[in-house]
Amino acid sequence: MEADGHAEVGGHAEVGRRESRSPLVLTMLLLLLVLLQGPIRGALSAPVMQSWMTVFVAVLVQALPFLVLGVLLSAAIAVFVPPSFFARALPSRPALAVPVAGMAGAVLPGCECASVPVAGALVRRGVTPAAALAFLLSAPAINPIVLTATAVAFPRNPEMVLARFVASLLVACTMGWLWHRLGRTDWLRPPERPHYEGATKGEAFWGSVRHDVMHAGGFLVVGAMAAATLKAVAPASWLRTAADNPFVAILALAVLAVLLSICSEADAFVAASLTQFSLTAKLAFLVVGPMIDLKLFAMQAGTFGRTFALRFAPATFALAILGAVVTGTVLL
Repeated sequence: MEADGHAEVGGHAEVGRRESRSPLVLTMLLLLLVLLQGPIRGALSAPVMQSWMTVFVAVLVQALPFLVLGVLLSAAIAVFVPPSFFARALPSRPALAVPVAGMAGAVLPGCECASVPVAGALVRRGVTPAAALAFLLSAPAINPIVLTATAVAFPRNPEMVLARFVASLLVACTMGWLWHRLGRTDWLRPPERPHYEGATKGEAFWGSVRHDVMHAGGFLVVGAMAAATLKAVAPASWLRTAADNPFVAILALAVLAVLLSICSEADAFVAASLTQFSLTAKLAFLVVGPMIDLKLFAMQAGTFGRTFALRFAPATFALAILGAVVTGTVLL
């Protein structure tokens, strides 16, 4: 007991020392910013930095509302929906649960930033990971808002809406089935979450919201910074050169979708503006983007673990390109 008391006192002392250092660190940081305000202002006024800030802010502004929506849905699932609901709603066989979960993605009016925390909540509530991952991939690409935006962006090519729906659902279900066959449970290592024993449902709900916003929001910022950096330094002439070769064009737009990290509600308008590329290449852009980009990789790593993301992202990227090419060949 005495040892425990000393340990507790020592712990409080360590916390006190950290808290006492925090104002000093903040003061030193502010002083450093004041002293360097001239060079900082000059750096921020450079064209490349203005381009960087534009892309960074645009990614955050597009993604944050849907991230918050996903966090709210995730918290609601975790707190208010009993695990027995999913046992009744989804087929017991994972092979059948995958297409059902994939089609369920058509009813969530959100983007990829919303689907990641929701898929994480589904796994925590006992849904088979194969079905949760199929939902994660399909929801951002085939929900009504995205399909409507695609129809508006391609008024002269209505077949793009059907092609996007078919290709995205095909890839989502295939990835779910591949995970069911080849995936391993130890690849999923979600971070520890706070427990709310003894708390009311309202307290648990808002506690879960605060935790997920801070956690997923941090990874979103990291992904947005990476996307802005690559967008600012990549020469625009690369796109014009790539469009001349059909195979290079498809790969180029798939890579561009990863780098730009555009919200799925807006990516159709960007794809439509790339007039020098074929419809199949644009379809690859629309299929790849909502499934894997820089911010999504960061968020998936934060939600399911880095081991999972390092395996899941390359497989999704390759399969999304293949699905777009096959679908584009048949429908476009």
